[in-house]
Amino acid sequence: MFFVVGSLGSDPVRGLGLHRIEGSDPVRGLTPKTPQSDEALIDLASSGQPAACVWEAGQGLVVPRTYAHHDAFSAACEQFAQAGWPVSVRQSGGGIVPQGPGIVNFSLARAVQGKPLDHSTTAYELICRLISEALEEFGIASHPQAVEGSFCDGRYNLAVGTGAQAKKIAGTAQLWRRRPLPDGSGFQQIGLVHALILVRTDVVAASAMANAFEEALGSGRRYFPEKTVSAHTLLRKDNGTLVEDLKAALARKAATARM
Repeated sequence: MFFVVGSLGSDPVRGLGLHRIEGSDPVRGLTPKTPQSDEALIDLASSGQPAACVWEAGQGLVVPRTYAHHDAFSAACEQFAQAGWPVSVRQSGGGIVPQGPGIVNFSLARAVQGKPLDHSTTAYELICRLISEALEEFGIASHPQAVEGSFCDGRYNLAVGTGAQAKKIAGTAQLWRRRPLPDGSGFQQIGLVHALILVRTDVVAASAMANAFEEALGSGRRYFPEKTVSAHTLLRKDNGTLVEDLKAALARKAATARM
């Protein structure tokens, strides 16, 4: 069972604690201590109570720190910020992802004993199970699967459809931090696993922006919108409340999760 924290807000900097990269020097403030999106959950979980949150972010792109190694990164960030697509840097791995209204974020944090690698698969399986169960409430069947050609592809995507017909509906990543035990007797590992769910998203526009940023970097990466799917396009009847309804379903799943 997770303690479910309320929405972290809609602003990608103030609400989520993302380190927004704007201007000509994107690396100066980029340190391991920079607050990242939902990293506040790590401190909550270190007190002994697993924590979860659900939210939407403002429009923008989010990349892992490895992207800052590109020579063109600073100029690309400035260009995209001026165009209304600010670029934020996260500490977890993976690749570029879009953010904005209609994209739901879901995060879980909990303390474990032992090495992170001993628990990373379990963390991915847990968040995938909770999201899959929530989507099932709306008649959407999903399962973990890599989807080649989708942005930020990984083995623990959630996909709709199978084989070559599979389309990514959610992506996941995780971050681990070492924290003191509450009684001061030693240390524990806090795992933060988070997911991005395409709920009411223009996947063509989202993929196009990710492709444009990759092109600005000269990375050679390219993503295909037909490899992703937004949940609202899978409903027989769309009453316009899917985003809020799914957020509520995710909160319920986290609050009653069996770990």
